[in-house]
Amino acid sequence: MERLAKVAIAFLLVFTLIGGQSTYAEATVVTVDTNVLNMRSGPGLTYEVIDSLKRGDQVTVLSSSGDWLQVQSGNKTGWVAQWLTAKKREGTAHASMIVSQVNSLNVRAEPSIGSAILARMSAGDEAVMTDQKDDWIRVSFKGVSGWVHEDYIAEVAETDVGNASKEETGAETFTVAVDALNVRKEADLSSKRIELIHKNETYTVLKTNGNWVQISLTGGQVGWVYAFHGNLNAASGSSQENPSAKQVTVLSDGTNIREAATTSSQVVHRANAGEQFAIIKEAGDWYEVTLSTGATAFVAKWVVSTDGTEPMREKSEPKKARVPGTLQGVTVVIDPGHGGNDRGTTGKRGTDEKNITLLTSELLASKLKAAGATVHLTRESDEYVTLRKRVAVSHQYTADAFISIHYDATIDPSVSGFTTYYTHHSHQALADAVNRGLGAALSIRNRGAQPADYFVLRENRQNAILLELGFLSNPLEERIVTTERFREQATHGIYNGLLQYFNDSLD
Repeated sequence: MERLAKVAIAFLLVFTLIGGQSTYAEATVVTVDTNVLNMRSGPGLTYEVIDSLKRGDQVTVLSSSGDWLQVQSGNKTGWVAQWLTAKKREGTAHASMIVSQVNSLNVRAEPSIGSAILARMSAGDEAVMTDQKDDWIRVSFKGVSGWVHEDYIAEVAETDVGNASKEETGAETFTVAVDALNVRKEADLSSKRIELIHKNETYTVLKTNGNWVQISLTGGQVGWVYAFHGNLNAASGSSQENPSAKQVTVLSDGTNIREAATTSSQVVHRANAGEQFAIIKEAGDWYEVTLSTGATAFVAKWVVSTDGTEPMREKSEPKKARVPGTLQGVTVVIDPGHGGNDRGTTGKRGTDEKNITLLTSELLASKLKAAGATVHLTRESDEYVTLRKRVAVSHQYTADAFISIHYDATIDPSVSGFTTYYTHHSHQALADAVNRGLGAALSIRNRGAQPADYFVLRENRQNAILLELGFLSNPLEERIVTTERFREQATHGIYNGLLQYFNDSLD
């Protein structure tokens, strides 16, 4: 019996040590798919950096934990972010590269022709192949991870990713899109603030880490900013005069034509699907084009075609007729903020924002579905979803309302309350209605409906709002907003606000 007890204890000890992790039956090799990749002491952005890897380095995977891989590099063992690596194809010495054989090849969010379009590849564009599912290939292309159909690509045989990757012609820049933005010492919302920068200021990017960007400040100082509040732009030196394409064709209604080559720039024209504009030159991910007035402006490459491709008309199910007193006939996209490697803010009591945004969104979805609404979530698990993909989902389903769920934080622990944000004036009525619904349901301070310049609102053609449902940086409020009772009250308030808004629209 004593021998059996020792065996049982040993088994439990081994199980405990590997709990939460999956081990690889056979050693798998992955290749670093970013300029610099930090190797950490544990599976998360909060762990200490113990080594640094460069693009093209190959490491052996020992185990995994969520979105993190435990790897062996030389004589060092540590953890790296899986989303910044590419898996080596079986039987090859390197991670595979693919090249697009057609213009305007759609890179989609999921392996399906009905899925949202995240980017478009031109003929000759290269990308790193990271996975395969049936006839679809998952690729990493210009920072976007998505799926392309295998009929339109060719694999570049035995190419070393480190050598094949195109080098930037100059450093990227980061342009601030909000009135004021904290620069922090480390890539964490709880890290010390070292400087305050302002709207439209542009800084050179040194490196990125998940949703964080390290920038160069004046006087040789460096710091980290949250990419959510600005725009990454290709260096101006990458502009190309006289591109081979002579004109662009707009692919969807309501496309923004802007004053400058950045998503924070003023919109000078909203184009409809099928409109065409003559190209003057390329500027990173943008085209400078000539408008019908003779003025020049900029349009993003990912929303136009250069080969005469017809505008895409997304297929959608016919909507049911609206019924007063219900949400039948209404399509709502709910966006649980953050996820995966992006924790969002962390409360004084250790609450991760990404977890409670998902819980709140799931409860809200159940209420709206019960009222007859068609509901889609931008994420349904603890996964990282880019801001562009969140907006693409809103466009794909032609949302009548896009609601992004967040919880707030600030350096002053006494600040409290919930806030409803909107960007476009035409979306203010939805923000006001939902804010009134929340105000009637919640006991915490109502900070009102306010304009704000957030990417998921600014770039959204659909009716979009963003909710900050209380401050996790306030210890008392953190206790309140993390309860099931609060989530029940908040989601009931949002439901009532939506119901009132859409009932009013029938008048």
